[in-house]
Amino acid sequence: MNPSLASPSAKTYSLFKRLKYRHLFMLATLGNCQNLHRAAETLNMSQPTLTRMLQEVEDAFGCALFERQPRGVVPTPVGEELLKFAHSALNSLDRCVEDLTARAEGGYGHLAVGVVMGSALDRVVSTIATMKSASPHLGIRMMSDTSDLLIEMLEQERLDVAIARLGTPGDRSRFEFEPLGNDRLVMAVRSGHPLATHAPAKMEDIIQKWTWLLQPAASPGRKAVERWWADRDLLPPSKTIECSSIWAMLQLVQLTDAVMVLSEAVINDHVRTGLITVLTGYVIEGLPPYGIILRKGMGRSRELQNFLSHLQQSAPVEG
Repeated sequence: MNPSLASPSAKTYSLFKRLKYRHLFMLATLGNCQNLHRAAETLNMSQPTLTRMLQEVEDAFGCALFERQPRGVVPTPVGEELLKFAHSALNSLDRCVEDLTARAEGGYGHLAVGVVMGSALDRVVSTIATMKSASPHLGIRMMSDTSDLLIEMLEQERLDVAIARLGTPGDRSRFEFEPLGNDRLVMAVRSGHPLATHAPAKMEDIIQKWTWLLQPAASPGRKAVERWWADRDLLPPSKTIECSSIWAMLQLVQLTDAVMVLSEAVINDHVRTGLITVLTGYVIEGLPPYGIILRKGMGRSRELQNFLSHLQQSAPVEG
């Protein structure tokens, strides 16, 4: 059921008559280029035409949206907010066209799902397999990334739903969240690594001696391991490799002597095949739960409702 549309204010009604999608596309392009000449070239229009369009939008809102500087333009605080709206509206239009095109060609709608690596991925993959079996023509796009990037894509309406972890307290004011499960982090090294073949070392010594392979600072996994160190009065390592790609981390840990911190569910297959070894005695339970994240107030398509129903009924996959 779609939420009811509130009656527009006089200001909003005025914008209906003045603001068009081409204005939003221009703003998004200018926000990316931050240069009037380059933006005009990208849009295949003259710079005076672009300047006139920008003036139309600024007149409609009654304020400056970009600050002119010697080497280009930068968005004002109000401009930053409008750029967020422009990206969201354009992504929403793109998704609508994609969905309508699929239906016009005899398809059965479209669904874009984002998911973090770990046991959450196992549940989502199982759910998608079930849905595709029942509706072979349903278009599904699945993206896997860190929680912070998935939330950003969800806010930009590039995703219908994210199965991830909330990152900041402010996320709860913008998104609905239903917890589904949790993972734990482990420390792992390549097969044959000195830490895997010798007696267990003290964590302080491991931190000082070895390079650490870690997820980005904004990720829940990185925050959890840093809290784990802080709780034990340990300083974080000075030698690190920061990597946002899970697949790259799994390759790097096999090619170097680095100590990797990652979800136990993610590395299970590599442990079973003997490619990497988990260091015993170091398990981190401090990860926040992963769950269903939806934009507050968004309408739920039939495809999304079906996906959520299947996902909620699925049992966590044991590693």
